[in-house]
Amino acid sequence: MRVGCREALAGGHKLGGVSTTKILPEQETTPRTSHGDGDHERFAHYADKHKITESMVTGTPIRALCGKVWVPSRDPKKYPVCPECKEIYEGLPPGGGEGDDKQ
Repeated sequence: MRVGCREALAGGHKLGGVSTTKILPEQETTPRTSHGDGDHERFAHYADKHKITESMVTGTPIRALCGKVWVPSRDPKKYPVCPECKEIYEGLPPGGGEGDDKQ
């Protein structure tokens, strides 16, 4: 007896050498905020200044130009600028982004 894809059982079972794919329900993902003392923690990052202010008030994480997701809570003047953020910022067209500023 030959078994085709249409006759295979659902749920990832094999039937006659044909496997099916199990579909998982969608999952909501939460951005991982950084609380460790990794390299990103040693730098001041560039992000939209309005979002920085809002984040400091609400505690909502924001994303820096380099991709780091964090909640601003410290004085950025005490840290050197993130080299990735600086490189991205310098590559932006002049006068193109109102509000781009470091943390």
